[in-house]
Parts: sequence; structure tokens; C-alpha cells
Amino acid sequence: MWIITAYSKENNIKMFEFNTEKEAREAFRYIQGYKILSEVIYLNDHSLELVGV
Repeated sequence: MWIITAYSKENNIKMFEFNTEKEAREAFRYIQGYKILSEVIYLNDHSLELVGV
């Protein structure tokens, strides 16, 4: 899951959730204000493998 957290000048915070990185990056260009793009990885997702520590 991908999250965009956007902060406005009025101290408002908005969060947008996307299923794919492509969707999130497309929306990222159009969202105004200071913004952060994050990927959320759930540790109980059995489709992921640990490759190194």
C-alpha cells in the first residue's frame, strides 16, 4: 500500500491511500503543499520474503 501525506499552510493534514506505486506517483504530482510518499509493508504479508538483515 502507498500513502501520500500532505501538509497545508493552514496546518491541515490529508492522507491519500493507493494500491500501487504508479497510482501514487501520478497523484503525487497534482497534490499541493508539502507532501511525503510512503510505502506501507505489513509484516504479516506472507507473499513477501526476508532477503537480508
